[in-house]
Formats: sequence, structure tokens, C-alpha cells
Amino acid sequence: MRALTTLGLAALRRFDPEQAHGLALTALNAGLGPRSGAVSTARLRTVLAGLDLPNPVGLAAGFDKNAVALKALGQSGFGFVEVGAATPRAQPGNPKPRLFRLTEDAGVINRFGFNNDGMEAIGARLAGRPAGQIVGLNLGANKDSADRAADFATVLAHCAAHLDFATVNVSSPNTERLRDLQGKAALGALLAGVRDVNDGLPRPLPIFLKISPDLTEAELEDVADVAEAAGIAAIVATNTTLSRDGLASANKTEAGGLSGQPLFEKSTRVLARLSSLTTLPLIGVGGIGSAEQAYAKIRAGASAVQLYTALAYKGLHLVDDIAHGLDGLLARDGFATVADAVGTGRSDWL
Repeated sequence: MRALTTLGLAALRRFDPEQAHGLALTALNAGLGPRSGAVSTARLRTVLAGLDLPNPVGLAAGFDKNAVALKALGQSGFGFVEVGAATPRAQPGNPKPRLFRLTEDAGVINRFGFNNDGMEAIGARLAGRPAGQIVGLNLGANKDSADRAADFATVLAHCAAHLDFATVNVSSPNTERLRDLQGKAALGALLAGVRDVNDGLPRPLPIFLKISPDLTEAELEDVADVAEAAGIAAIVATNTTLSRDGLASANKTEAGGLSGQPLFEKSTRVLARLSSLTTLPLIGVGGIGSAEQAYAKIRAGASAVQLYTALAYKGLHLVDDIAHGLDGLLARDGFATVADAVGTGRSDWL
């Protein structure tokens, strides 16, 4: 199967990146991906914001925007899966082309702009998700919304019955002025609206907040304060960056958010700093392409991690490799659980 995966990845690189991504989802639904299920050991089992995870390796939002491959992804080794972002109304996103490979840098630039099928279609698919799978939804806002802050609560209210968690995404750089909602006053008001809806649900969810890696020190302190005051269950650090430092690829000047290996160091430093500012659980995202990098995120302060870009270069077998490798690294260093390792290397990144 791994040999077929290697051949498949090589074939997909002959296509436009966005088209290749669509073909990858089709292949997954045809049964061409891993089907081993989630790797789990006593060391890997993790409790995150009340969620019992078989392992701490999750799928980041954006890979399955429209929740079309939930069954296949549930068989691919992930401890948890996040789909979306979903907005109240379907929207096409930004003009194509809007996804660019940076092969020499093992990175990607995207400027999708929350293209998705809308909360009604996505909610219907979430209703049919496999039993026992831990699934969350990334909440977004329509580009032309008159009240973007209210959109997050609207999507939550519509889809919550079929979710285990939801993530407020105010950190995408591809919807104009969306990141303005990370300001202290605006973020506080937005999260208050989401909390009001969540508190009124028959089964309130853990609400996560996904932040930008481009925040200043003062902004990061504000985010930590607001998140704690709003009762946020965990912070996802981080989304893509607008930085372009040290890139070699021809596509490095494309507009949009940069992800993959070039983001690893920056996102991990933000994660470590945030870990020193709050006791909230953190989810480390950005540039993870190996067990060693997942372990570094955990030791910097993450209770769990999420992958996306590296899957485009290494395939879904990477999930299994990272989980097994992480288990070995924990054992090597004498940690009985993931929780025991969280934050033990924070000082290396500050």
C-alpha cells in the first residue's frame, strides 16, 4: 500500500494543486487510503478538553472542508478530525488559482477564502459520520456578511448536534479584515456570542480558538486573557502565516497564507510563548512532518497536534508513522503519557 501511495503522490503532482487535492479525497472515498484505524497505546491516549482521544495526532481544518471523507479519514489513524471551515451560506471563495506548491520548501501557499458548501450541506454530512469518531468543525464567516461575528454562532447552532468540538477561526489571512476580529474587544464580543449559543445547547461543546502566528507579544497576551475570560476550552496555535522569510520556491511571492515546514519554527515559538501565558490546553499546528516535530510541539506546550500540509508531500501513512514514532519517543524519555511530556521543553523555544 505504501508503494501505491508513493506512486499516487507522484501522479497527483502532475495536476494543478487544487485539482490534485480533490482527486485525493475521491481516492480516499474509493478505499485507496490507509485503513488501519487510530494507533493507540497507554502512552498515546490523551484527554483534551474533556475529549478522550486514542492518540493526540489530529487532522487540521482545510483538508476536508466539506466533510465529504469522514469515514475514510476515520480509518486513517487520526486521533481526531477537524473539518471545515463552514460558513452559514455556501460561497465559492477567492478566484483560482489559489493553491500553490512550494516544493523546495516543503510548504504550500493558499488563498482559498473559506470556499465551502455552507452549513446546511456540511451539517447533513456530519449527521452521518461514523460512530465513535471524534469530529470537530472549524467555524467561519461569510465574506459578504453584515455581521461576521454572528456567523460563527449561527454555524455552531446549526451543526452542534453532530460535533464533539468546534473551533472559532478568526485567523485565516484570506478573508479580508477577518483577522481584525482577533483584537481584544472584537474577540471578546464574538466569543461571548458563541458562548451564549453554546450554553443554550442541550449538549454544550468544547469551543476552541484558532489564532494567527503573526500576532505581536501584546496581542498574544490579549488573546490569552480573552480566551480564559470567555471559557474557551483550548487554543489552536497556529493558522498560516503571511511571513515569507527564507523561502526558495518560485511561488514564494504568491499572496495568501503559508503553511508547511517554513511555518514550523515560528508557530512553535508562538505555541511556547502562549503556553507560558495561559493554563488552557493548546493544540500545536504548523509544519509538522515527522514524529520528532510532533514531539517538539508537545514539549513546547501542546496537549495535541494537527497535520495538513505534510500529508500532501508524504501521504496519509504519515499519520501512522507519527503516532508510532511519538509513542517511541515518549518511551525513550521515560514519559508514561503525552500529558507528562507537555511543556517540558518550552524553554527551548522562548
